[in-house]
Formats: sequence, C-alpha cells, structure tokens
Amino acid sequence: MKNSNHFGFSIVGLCLLAGLIALGFFLNSSVKTFKEFERTVTVRGLAEQEHTADVVIWPLQFTLASNSRDEIYKQLDENSQKIVSFLTENGINEEEISIDVPVVTDRQAQRWGGETGAQFRYVASQAITVYSGNVDHVRSVMRNVGDLGRQGVIISGDDYQFRTEYMFTRLNDIKPEMIEEATIEARKVAEKFAEDSDSKLGKIKTASQGQFTISDRDNNNPHIKNVRVVSTIVYYLTD
Repeated sequence: MKNSNHFGFSIVGLCLLAGLIALGFFLNSSVKTFKEFERTVTVRGLAEQEHTADVVIWPLQFTLASNSRDEIYKQLDENSQKIVSFLTENGINEEEISIDVPVVTDRQAQRWGGETGAQFRYVASQAITVYSGNVDHVRSVMRNVGDLGRQGVIISGDDYQFRTEYMFTRLNDIKPEMIEEATIEARKVAEKFAEDSDSKLGKIKTASQGQFTISDRDNNNPHIKNVRVVSTIVYYLTD
C-alpha cells in the first residue's frame, strides 16, 4: 500500500515538473515575443507659425508736478481731456478708451518725514488706456503721439508697468492645424529612423501634445507673434 502511494506521489511530482518546464518555456517565448513587440522609437515634431496680434493694450501715462493741490488736479483733468480728444479724433472709439484713477503724492505728508527739500510738493500720474482689436489702426495712431507733446502733454515711455502689450487670442482656431503639422513632422522623423535601422514603422504607442507657447517674433516687432508647439510620439517598430 505504501509503495502504491509512493508511486502515485512520484507520478504527480513528475507531472508538476513537466508542467513547470513547459510553463517556463512558454513564458520565455512570450517574453521574447513581447520584447520584440515593444521595440519603439520616440520622436518629436515641431510646428511653428507667425500671426499678427489681434488685441492691443496701449496705456498713455503722464506725470505732473506742482506746489498747488488745486492746480495739479486741474492739470490732470486738462491732460486727460487732451488725450481722449486726440484718440477719438484719430478714429479710436470711446468704448475702447478707459481712464485710470489718478495717483497724487504729497511729498511733505509722506510717512517717513517727507521730502522737505523737494522742488514740488505734489506729484501726480495718470494713465489713459486703449484696449482695441484693431491693432493696425492703433499702431498708426501711435505714430502721431507727438501731437500730444505739442499740446504740452508729455507721455512717459520708460515705465515697464505701462508698456504697450499685444495679445494673440485666436489660439484655439489654429490648434488643430498645428497639432496635425507637428504629428506629420514627427512621423517623417520616425520613418527615416525606421528606414535607417532596417525596420518598419508600426502604430502609435503613445502621443503627447506639448504646451503651446506664444512669444514676440523679436524686440522690434512685438505685434507679430511666434506660435510654437512640440508633439512627442512613440511609434512601434517591426521587422
């Protein structure tokens, strides 16, 4: 009876051993096949376009100084009226013009004792801002800003806070086209790589769209925007 049980266990053990060997063979074969299937190439495709900005923000800031509080507020009103008149006479709609709150500083009343030796007690600044979608027209008006100087209104041009800004807001309109362009460029690179490696290009494994960036084309033409995107795509390679 004991010999019969021992023989039965031996048969079971041999079957298990044979099963493990077979499983190992198939796993090894599957891993090799999987590794071959996992041959990939990662490529990037670049798409770039130039577009003219479709919104302009043009602040016209001026600064005044006086020893009379009443006089400086009077000058603020006069300068503001001159700027608004200049803009509307040059074809800019009143809806595109906003008048900022003036900032008036009393140098003798400042927290840390004031500037008792200052030539003028009161210093004031104010900005009139144009927000328009007619970029070309506004830029043409900018060339005539010297007319304000002849009227006694001196526009500050060295304050970074009040620099002219140009924006491109139609990114969603061009996104599909640029993504397609970036994908085509990436495929060209992948096909070249596959050809050089004596392989064939397979399906896409993964694809990621890079972030769109919008920058000025150069310092002298901030109204011309360079739109750029890079897509990263992983392709399978086959023999």
